[in-house]
Amino acid sequence: MTLTSKSEAQILENYRVALGNVEIQPEVALQMADFGYDTTKIEEGKALLSATRQSFDFNKQENQETIAARAIFDAKLNALYAIYAPHRKRAKVIFKNDDVALKALALKGMMPQAYIQKMETMKTFYNVLNSNSAMLDKLLIFKVLPADVTTALTMLAETEATRSAYLIETGESQDATKAKDKSFEIIDSWMREFVAVAKIALEDNPQLLESLALFVRS
Repeated sequence: MTLTSKSEAQILENYRVALGNVEIQPEVALQMADFGYDTTKIEEGKALLSATRQSFDFNKQENQETIAARAIFDAKLNALYAIYAPHRKRAKVIFKNDDVALKALALKGMMPQAYIQKMETMKTFYNVLNSNSAMLDKLLIFKVLPADVTTALTMLAETEATRSAYLIETGESQDATKAKDKSFEIIDSWMREFVAVAKIALEDNPQLLESLALFVRS
């Protein structure tokens, strides 16, 4: 059994079969017990397997929660930018000859692509419009309304909140991965010794290794 060549789910299944079958097959149980793998020793392995299974399942759950949180964050950010992009385009036309306004509204140059810079650009735009009625009045002709600014400011706050939630989930997922990896290190070490002993204990009956998920050539 090559541990690194199999998926973690397959490894867990092989371990489950091996530790279950070693007890229910009398000949295998007898031979393994002679080499120290009696019921007590097998229960030790089962306990490690159970702990690994739990950490594996928890890690999967945390990964799914991270994926879901990222999807929510991406949707919020995309919805926000879908509102901002036409507002930005219209404002650049209205204030094309007003360098002071262009700078104040963060309209000069290209739109940043990095998240922090993009958010700061949008925050500046809507906060300035929210506090500067003269600028906002000039945009009314292009149908950029006070309600639009209020909506955008709300969406900015919601986007930041969903990103915070996503980062929390990411941290939890990373912690769960570390715990799962540690559990696998422990059970892998235990099972490697189990495999080595099984191959010695059953060397006169190699086909019995198949019942322990240790496949051999006929």
